[in-house]
Amino acid sequence: MPALMTAIRQRRHGGAEVLEVAEIGRPSPGPEEVLVRVRAASVNPADWKIRSGTAALPVTMPFIPGFDLSGTVVAVGDRVTRFRPGDEVFGMPTPFAGAYAQYVRAPAADLARKPEGMSHVQAAALASVGLTAWQALAGIARVSTGQRVLVHAAAGGVGHVAVQIAKARGAHVIGTARTANHAFLAELGVDELVDYATDDFATAVKDVDVVLDTIGGAYGPRSLDTLTRGGLLVSAVWDRPGVTQADALHRGVRFETVRVHPSADDLVALANLVEQGLLRVRIAGVLPLHEAAAAHRLSESGRVRGKLVLTPPNERSASAGSAG
Repeated sequence: MPALMTAIRQRRHGGAEVLEVAEIGRPSPGPEEVLVRVRAASVNPADWKIRSGTAALPVTMPFIPGFDLSGTVVAVGDRVTRFRPGDEVFGMPTPFAGAYAQYVRAPAADLARKPEGMSHVQAAALASVGLTAWQALAGIARVSTGQRVLVHAAAGGVGHVAVQIAKARGAHVIGTARTANHAFLAELGVDELVDYATDDFATAVKDVDVVLDTIGGAYGPRSLDTLTRGGLLVSAVWDRPGVTQADALHRGVRFETVRVHPSADDLVALANLVEQGLLRVRIAGVLPLHEAAAAHRLSESGRVRGKLVLTPPNERSASAGSAG
């Protein structure tokens, strides 16, 4: 009889109630893959957008959600030389990882060693948001010392990591967030803060070199108004950025979208920042795997500061509440 594992599965699109706890067969790694015992998996807005059917990412049912994880390698494929059983790894494997499970089969090339001194909860929370922010700011924008960088939703998952990456690269950082989150962002080193609920950032902020937009829609064209000539808007909302290349060109600025992708090299860069004390991830809450539906409802509320994380059975850390 094949070994079984616990996973969260959905058979159809819908509300959080479609997420069900299931016992399914444990996967085995292919030649270039590893089998990871999941210690923590993070919850991302893309998870509930896919679950509801509103994301522009078609999936085949039944489907196991979850993009990013941290855990321990328990088996390796015949061609894998980078890892061995017992290694602690983190990452955002492709294709859809199915991280809401006790075990995940993943390409070895998509993972990196977990940063020293970082918990599995924190590492899982960092992977996808860290890759998004790094690929936008270090990859596309090549943010450098002295530049002015505006980050929208700066207290959110991608946002609070992005402001730290921008600061680590020497930028002057401006963040939009509710006043209740300003003290938290000031601790992260944000230089200027705008309460988007009471102030119009498009008039309050000017001469920005780079904008990272994680909201999309109307925020896109309004962000163009904050840019200096030749400045760059990078949107993480590639399916509805609210802006076109033509819009940007007409205003004498540039526009790009970031579509996050797995990268062991980028994960190593993030790990280096963590180990230097320049990057940390805020944990908004840790829930057991079987409460995935509750985690989705919290994420959908739009009031989460930092990241939500799920821990599979028997893996919950007693110190998780103080992580971040």
